[in-house]
Amino acid sequence: MVLERIKSPADVKILSREELDVLARELRTTIINTVSKTGGHLAPNLGVVELSIALHCTYETPKDKIVWDVGAQAYPHKLLTGRLDRFDTIRQFKGLSGFPNVKESEHDHFGTGHSSTSIGIALGMAAARDLNQDDYACIAVIGDGGMTGGVAFEGLNHAGHLGTNLLVILNDNAMSISPNLGGLYSHLNRITSGQFYNYVRKETTKAVSKIPAIGELAEKGILRIEELSKGLITPGLLFEELGFRYFGPLDGHDLDLLLHTFENVKQLKGPILMHVITEKGRGYNPAVIDPTSFHGAKPFDVKTGAFKSGKAGPPTFTKVFANTACAMAEKDKRVVAVTAAMREGTGLVEFAGRYPDRFFDVAIAEQHALELASGLATQGIRPIAAIYSTFLQRAFDQLYHDVCIHNLPVLLCLDRGGIVGADGATHQGLYDLSYLRCLPNMVVSAAADERDLVRLMWTALAHDGPFAVRYPRENCQAEPDSYEGEPFRIGEGTVVRSGERVAILAIGTMVYRALRAAEELDKFGIDPTIVNMRFVKPMDLELLKKIAASHHYLVTIEDNTIEGGFGSAVAQRLTELEIPPQPLLNIGVPDKIIEHGSRDEIFEMLGMSPKQIAERIERFVKSKVLV
Repeated sequence: MVLERIKSPADVKILSREELDVLARELRTTIINTVSKTGGHLAPNLGVVELSIALHCTYETPKDKIVWDVGAQAYPHKLLTGRLDRFDTIRQFKGLSGFPNVKESEHDHFGTGHSSTSIGIALGMAAARDLNQDDYACIAVIGDGGMTGGVAFEGLNHAGHLGTNLLVILNDNAMSISPNLGGLYSHLNRITSGQFYNYVRKETTKAVSKIPAIGELAEKGILRIEELSKGLITPGLLFEELGFRYFGPLDGHDLDLLLHTFENVKQLKGPILMHVITEKGRGYNPAVIDPTSFHGAKPFDVKTGAFKSGKAGPPTFTKVFANTACAMAEKDKRVVAVTAAMREGTGLVEFAGRYPDRFFDVAIAEQHALELASGLATQGIRPIAAIYSTFLQRAFDQLYHDVCIHNLPVLLCLDRGGIVGADGATHQGLYDLSYLRCLPNMVVSAAADERDLVRLMWTALAHDGPFAVRYPRENCQAEPDSYEGEPFRIGEGTVVRSGERVAILAIGTMVYRALRAAEELDKFGIDPTIVNMRFVKPMDLELLKKIAASHHYLVTIEDNTIEGGFGSAVAQRLTELEIPPQPLLNIGVPDKIIEHGSRDEIFEMLGMSPKQIAERIERFVKSKVLV
């Protein structure tokens, strides 16, 4: 097996041309077999096998720097940099990350996970190289829609201005810029990337510029003719205008062409954009037919391509959100849905089908999603902005500047709130309660179960201001009785278990974790009261005063960072209410980066399993003197 001999990129460089083809087949087989068991990003990785081989045949990592945008296309890179022996642990607790990770390998030059960032990061590395008078290549590989994010164009614009050596590889796996026109483009690229063509271009321009009087005019004319003629037959004029030399489109599965082009491009100076056409899911027919489902795939049967079904159970929070959004749109024609390239992920497929004129997918542009929602809201429309918690961080300024200052009725439905799991550090939704509660006019809530989610969404529709509802990536407790619900009073909390001495104030699905902890506390002779606070902002102050007055010990539980989160909000409100100090224990996510693993494994690591929560509360009560 050729792949077993690859301990570093140096081993790739010494393979024969025939062995490289074998390596490509083995990479695909290994990725398919592994992801079928672990789940993960399959289709995008199958599409970049030849590209990854060509990169490591041409460039010298870790000296040369490769930044993989999003990181969902870095599995072949991991295997080519000596991680075969651990590849079966990918996305597993304490195993390999599903994204590039600087702690994992010296060949991972930057940990990515959010889209459209690679160009700016690679440009920063190139600028540092120039400042340090060093000599290495800086390469950004961007694909999977990454070029639809505005920050990518900010990077392109600045790179063109600086004019430094930078290679941007546009991995176009959806033919979003232009179709692959085959031999013509391959032939054109062989010419335009070759040393002879660039030598002639340079020397001709130099010679013409020396002609008296008309030299400068002639030079501009020649460059303009070249620009126009190239623009007629290639889609690269936009990139040329931004200051890049453009090569492509290239067949991203023609290894000979890629190797030849990389060797030529390596000799050129300045910013270069190489446009590569790849097929998402290449080499595995089910993934080619359905690249969306196999983008972030669940475990599946390799022979049939059928996904392995889990135990039948209640719907996910995402499904309940989606059904409620449809119910709201059916009853109120003002309701529209906005998402940022996450129609499937946020569950809005049915909404888009039923209400196509009221559905807006803005591509990977969360900032624009909120700007669009703000504009819609000014004209009497009621937008639902469905965005993953971690991705909303990218639009914090728009949230404050465009939504909150104007106090607009935009409903933020934040999927993947709290511990996300296998996608790891870049995708954990651990900060939304903290960054949302500091914003004026913002109502911040979290659903404990399906009933809460339905009613909170209808509460938001009846509210004339910004409203956030947060929910996790997991199953609900049951199927809702209805997808219509009576609005809550803003801030309303509920006692879900009556006890004495100890009161546990929980937010979101931590309510059910607290209820299970209460069963463990019975063993210690502790009978706690459990409160579903439901709202972080505004908080139910009357309920808080009542609970504080009738209990000796207070505990807060949240799956948000402990810094500035729900527990901090409770402590702040208690101080403002001038309630005499009493023992208060805040349980939440510590102030550190949380890597990948299953939700239960991560909660266990954080000391937040029901049993561990009970033990922490028992120790807390024993350590304090009764008031």
